Amino acid sequence: MTTAITGATGNLGGLVIASLLRRGVAPADIVAVVRNADKAAPLAERGLVVRVADYSDTAALTSAFAGVDTVLLISGSEVGQRIAQHNNVIEAAEAAGVGLIAYTSLLAADRSGVSLAPEHRATEQRLTASSIPAVFLRNGWYWENYLGSLAQTVDGGVLLGAAGSGTIAAASRADYAEAAAAVLTSSNQGGKIYELGGDEHLSYADLAAIIADLSGKPVVYKDLGEAEYATVLQGAGLPDVVATMLASADAGISRGELDTDSGDLQALIGRASTPVAEIFRAAL
Repeated sequence: MTTAITGATGNLGGLVIASLLRRGVAPADIVAVVRNADKAAPLAERGLVVRVADYSDTAALTSAFAGVDTVLLISGSEVGQRIAQHNNVIEAAEAAGVGLIAYTSLLAADRSGVSLAPEHRATEQRLTASSIPAVFLRNGWYWENYLGSLAQTVDGGVLLGAAGSGTIAAASRADYAEAAAAVLTSSNQGGKIYELGGDEHLSYADLAAIIADLSGKPVVYKDLGEAEYATVLQGAGLPDVVATMLASADAGISRGELDTDSGDLQALIGRASTPVAEIFRAAL
C-alpha cells in the first residue's frame, strides 16, 4: 500500500514519516508531497518518492497522487485560505482514485467555537460528501505552541493568556504524528473520528507552576480577556490573524473546548502522552 503525506517537509509531516518508517513501512511506499524538491532531498536520499505539488495546484496534486492508496491531508498553515486549498487536495484525490483520506482536523471541530474551527469543519463536511472514505484525526493543542514565548515567560515571571481557569489536554507534536502513523498503518479506518488529546488536564496556573519549577524562577499566570490578550500579542509583533487565533484558542480553553478524556490518542500510540514538563525542559 502506498501512502502520500502532504506537507511532508513540515514539522508534523516529517514526524509522521519518521513514525511510518519505524513501523516498518518501506520508504518506496511513502510519497512525500512537497512544495520544494530541494528541501525534500534528504527524504529522496532515504528512498522515499518525492513529488512536487502545492495545495493551490489541483493538477499537480492529481499527478502527485497517481498510484496512491491513502492520503494524509495535513491541514494547511494559511489560515483563511484552507477551505479552498483542502478542497483542491480532495478533488485531486478523487480524480486520482485514492482509497482513503486521513485529515488532521481540530479537537471537537464539529462544535468548537475557536476561530480555527470553521475551516476544519468545512473540510470535514467536504470529506463526508466525498466518494472517498475519510478518517478525521482531530488533534488537540500542541504543547510546542507555548515554546515561542517560553523564554519571555521565564524572564518576565508572568504567563499571559485568556484561558481563565479552564484546562487543556494538549500533547506533543510527536504524539499526534505517531497517532497518525498508527491510523495510516491500520485497516478499516474510513468513517472513524478520533478526538485526540493528552493525559494531563492542566490550567494555565498549572502551566505557570510547572515553568517555575523547571526554571527555578517564580512564574505566575495573569489572565486577560480575549480582546486584551489579542492586543498584547499584536503589540508583541504577531500578525493580527495569528494574535486573534491564539486569543480565540485561549477563550476556547476557558470553555473546555481543548480538553478531552476520550483516550483515543493513548489507544492509538499505546502509551501515555508525553508530559508537558518534558517538552518545556528540553526548551529551557
